Amino acid sequence: MSKQLQCGQYSFALEGPSSTHPVVMGILNITPDSFSDGGRYQGLEFALSRAEEMIADGATMIDIGGESTRPGSPSVPVAEELARVMPALYALRTLDVALSVDTCKPDVMREAIIAGADMINDINGFRAPGAIEAVRDSDCGLCLMHMQATPQTMQLAPSYGDVVQEVIAFLQVRVEAMVEEGIARERICIDPGFGFGKTVEHNYALLRHLDRIRREVGLPVLAGLSRKSMIGAVTGRPVEERVAGSVAGALAAVAHGARIVRVHDVAETVDALKVWHAANND
Repeated sequence: MSKQLQCGQYSFALEGPSSTHPVVMGILNITPDSFSDGGRYQGLEFALSRAEEMIADGATMIDIGGESTRPGSPSVPVAEELARVMPALYALRTLDVALSVDTCKPDVMREAIIAGADMINDINGFRAPGAIEAVRDSDCGLCLMHMQATPQTMQLAPSYGDVVQEVIAFLQVRVEAMVEEGIARERICIDPGFGFGKTVEHNYALLRHLDRIRREVGLPVLAGLSRKSMIGAVTGRPVEERVAGSVAGALAAVAHGARIVRVHDVAETVDALKVWHAANND
């Protein structure tokens, strides 16, 4: 198991006595149609203000997204995604925080790396032609996620024989493909893809088995379940009222082995994790 995650100019200790675990990744969607906060942080000034707020609240990484990946969402052209992401990325470089770019497009990956991105977070598992080549020779971290089908079709009829084993097998294959291309395992973390081609039952099966996923793939797990339908299905709450459920989900993910949590509600999650950590350590 890799004890360090190398993300550009940052290195996160995820195991052992010097652990900075868990890493809290704040979500910054610069899109008009994100399922949770679409349109709220499109302006550069608002995006910068939101990033500064999340850092003050305890985020150690910011994940910048310029394309909505909610179920049924259409893909946007490369030029449009770059126009959304790049100004924010350049503006946020002055802040003392690791910057991740959430994209599945190799052209966006390349431009983001040139601009100083510390991580590329790819919901498509670096399967697009040219994706591995786009990130191979950099030193940025890479988050490799499982998704069944595409955002346009993934929630129409998700089906698995054994969701945990199939997600593990997919992640193992993708990790080995990247390693064979010369990418160090210390640069890679994995994401089971909550809500990306999964039913509520699939999502909670994966949540319960995060430590198995982490052990069998041998890499740190990033968990992103903030405000998603799996929270709403249990609580009966609409998106804007899922803070408490999302914090509980982040705690459960960490308890089950996640080393990074991707969240909208940074302050609440950081406080909850501090209490959880105090209660579980002498």
